[in-house]
Amino acid sequence: MYNPEALSSSLSVVILAGGLGTRLRQVIADRPKVLAVVGGRPFIYYLLDQINDAGIRKVILCTGYLGEMVREELGDGYRQLDLSYSQEETPKGTAGSLRLALPLIPTETVLVMNGDSFCRIDLQEFWNFHQKNGSSATIALTYVKDTGRYGKVDFDEAGKIKKFVEKAETLGAGWVSAGIYLISKAQIAMIPTVKPVSIEKETFPSWVKSGLYAWCSKADFIDIGTPESYSQADAYFAGERV
Repeated sequence: MYNPEALSSSLSVVILAGGLGTRLRQVIADRPKVLAVVGGRPFIYYLLDQINDAGIRKVILCTGYLGEMVREELGDGYRQLDLSYSQEETPKGTAGSLRLALPLIPTETVLVMNGDSFCRIDLQEFWNFHQKNGSSATIALTYVKDTGRYGKVDFDEAGKIKKFVEKAETLGAGWVSAGIYLISKAQIAMIPTVKPVSIEKETFPSWVKSGLYAWCSKADFIDIGTPESYSQADAYFAGERV
């Protein structure tokens, strides 16, 4: 059960919305991925509705490619959300763009969300798990039938992550990242700024030894990163099986 006041005071959100979307260019060449139309509206609104309904009020959007279109679409607010922007001038990777946004983050812990995926997790339960473990970073995982596209996450009984298995090395069902993370500001400050850095390919594997945790949910998940998955998104948000 959500406690909106607790989440509002404890968390702000960063949405990673700066990707080039090269795999989707053939179907949405005129806009960034987060503005891809799904169910008659830009995809980003599904994330913002989830955040708003959880009671969180501060959102920072990390923009890059065609970032001005995101700002023009959303402005400074949506529903009860206060929106601000961290625009990268050159590509910095997902971790690099998060590090760039650090001065805008008002809370000691931030909820980070990939801008091209959606998972119906209980954000309050995710927060409770993170707090209980006292971790500096926790990744929400979801269960999928085919891990080959995403790579798999291995963890122990306490939820402590042991390793990340690359896409090429995994087959069948298993737990994968849902693209939603809880990370402390102190941990974000450790991300290097000298070159582009990927949060899932480089940053998270480098944090395993310092105590990186996984929280598991079998909530519905979809991403729009490829033409095939994007084509399923309308049915997903209409409540159909995909």
